[in-house]
Amino acid sequence: MTTRAEAVKAVEAAHVLQNYKRHPVVFVRGSGSRLVDTEGREYLDLLSGIGVASLGHAHRGLADALAAQAGELLHVSNLFFHPLQGEVAARLARLSGLPRAFFCNSGTEAVEACLKFARRYWRSQGVDDRHDIVAFEGAFHGRTFGSLSVTAGEPYRTPFAPLLPGVRFVSPADPDGVRDAVTGRTAAVIVEPIQGEGGVRPIPQATTAAIAEACAATGTLLIADEVQCGLGRTGRPFYSAALGLTPDLMSVGKSLGGGFPVAAALMSEAVAAAVSYGDHGTTYGGNLLACRAALVFLDALGNGLIERVAAAGRRFRQGLDALVADSGAVHEVRGDGLMWGIEVDRTVADRAVDCALARGLLINRTAGTVVRLLPPLDISDDDIDDGLRRLRLALDDAGAALPAA
Repeated sequence: MTTRAEAVKAVEAAHVLQNYKRHPVVFVRGSGSRLVDTEGREYLDLLSGIGVASLGHAHRGLADALAAQAGELLHVSNLFFHPLQGEVAARLARLSGLPRAFFCNSGTEAVEACLKFARRYWRSQGVDDRHDIVAFEGAFHGRTFGSLSVTAGEPYRTPFAPLLPGVRFVSPADPDGVRDAVTGRTAAVIVEPIQGEGGVRPIPQATTAAIAEACAATGTLLIADEVQCGLGRTGRPFYSAALGLTPDLMSVGKSLGGGFPVAAALMSEAVAAAVSYGDHGTTYGGNLLACRAALVFLDALGNGLIERVAAAGRRFRQGLDALVADSGAVHEVRGDGLMWGIEVDRTVADRAVDCALARGLLINRTAGTVVRLLPPLDISDDDIDDGLRRLRLALDDAGAALPAA
């Protein structure tokens, strides 16, 4: 007898583009940090849609707000102003210190906008040859042509080459390389304060100091890509501030809509002043449903969620450190708040996601040998403890399945 999941997979195979290697599970409902599949099996979600379901699944306040807005007005286009956009922009300005916002639909669009606005800034100053970008090895900024051009890693880049010229990659562990790379022809430096796809790697303090020094010396703009690590994910509004960075532009997304697509490019007044009518645009960006979703999330962030993430992060850290101490296959834990990367043996990494799925746990593998955890920001202590227990069992399973040496 064909299961519902098998039927869905058959339709996918016939009609949906095969650009994702999907797991053989179909989820039909959720609540908090839990998901349920077509067969009625429950899973604990430590991935939250890759950091998107920031308030968990089926959040009542978010669902009610979206339903109420859908009953009033969905979309009027960006040819008209709506107060919801102004309110979200004001909230983001207070959190980031960057007073202007351009709304879009995804993190890659937000990065694309930041890159365009950085170049526009220099052109508005009458400087026509200042368009180079300095980025970092291990970086992931998105898959549109501009964002892909500043994303490191040949598997992402090679099939779509040639990409935008003028991008130079520097090792995150090379402060002197940063100083050498940033010149009077550099429009901007773009950096993830914590590299996400690159293995949950915070940028070293010596390198962030070199970034700040080089930007100050040359006037180069700084773009902080906080799409994954920002908006409370680390127990603080934005991780760039923890590293002593003061960005001129910032990309945000993922958590902002609690699952609804919304993102933004935030910028200083100086950068904003360089932008003219028609320089950039979007059909759906900042639509009214997106803004209502963002306000629900920002309300939660301002009502104790950041402090809760910090406490939850300490609980995770304690459990993950114990995992390192007890397992020869786990070598290092990196991250902060509710963004964690666990460095494991490659042979364990090869099986970890499937073994976790068999234990009713959703995790992610990135950078070859890193198990990544991005749970909902409001995950409970009980679910943290349960998740750590299941993770330990899954990694044991992955290691036990290895052939004897």
